[in-house]
Amino acid sequence: MRMVNFRVPYSARRGALFLVVVLVIGFLLLPGQLQSVFQEVGGPLGWIISWPLQAVAGIQDRIAGVWGRYVALQGVEEENQQLRRELDLLKEQNGQLREASVATERLSALLEFKKQVLPTSVAAQVIGRDTGNWYKTIILNKGASDGLQSDQGVITPAGVVGRVVKTTASTAVVLLVTDPNNAIAGLIQRTRDEGIVEGTTQGQARLKYIPLLSNARPGDHVVTSGLVEGFPRGIPIGTIIRIDKEEEALFQSAELSPEVDPNRVEEVLVIRSPSIPTEGERFGVPKRKP
Repeated sequence: MRMVNFRVPYSARRGALFLVVVLVIGFLLLPGQLQSVFQEVGGPLGWIISWPLQAVAGIQDRIAGVWGRYVALQGVEEENQQLRRELDLLKEQNGQLREASVATERLSALLEFKKQVLPTSVAAQVIGRDTGNWYKTIILNKGASDGLQSDQGVITPAGVVGRVVKTTASTAVVLLVTDPNNAIAGLIQRTRDEGIVEGTTQGQARLKYIPLLSNARPGDHVVTSGLVEGFPRGIPIGTIIRIDKEEEALFQSAELSPEVDPNRVEEVLVIRSPSIPTEGERFGVPKRKP
């Protein structure tokens, strides 16, 4: 019996393999186009062949959709980063504008106070601060070339800040009212008792040499008496928070809460020529008419 030879020639197998590879690549790369071609062929064979093409086309659509969303997300991420940078810049500008607005309000109040009360005073900004163990001082951006000199009083619309103790051509050092080495003549407004205001090591102030018969009490306001050079009468210094009276002592003393917090002062007025009240003004004697 003679056997039938079913062996396929090598060239035919290579051709079939090439055809399969072409079909697979076509399935993967051009499923939509092949699908339309096979649908045009019609009949069961076209439907059978076009069905896997539909599946491949669906996968391609989903992959394209995912890729498109990924690309879109990349764009959104870059846009978000740009928006964050713009937001940070706007926050910084907003903070600067608010700071400028607050500074403008302070300067306006200071200049209005200067215009109404002390037109000859000099407005200055605080450019340095030393609240160490030795001296409590601040440094101003105005000096001798602006007419500043030692012993001139330094105030804000709220009250006394301190006294100039040293100047250069362009700066001035101010010893704060809360420094123990400072001494300012003070007056209790309600009782009219006078004393000397000194700073304390706790950052407060104390009114010393209050007469024993004085009925000063907590809540009384203490102002400058105008008896010494540097300050006119009536500038607020502080409020009495405690009266100290020791046995056999010749005077009372009072602890004050300063009207001005020296640690928060940013602009001040330096009094160049305070109007020292006369004895008649001190005791309320009316002026003579010319």
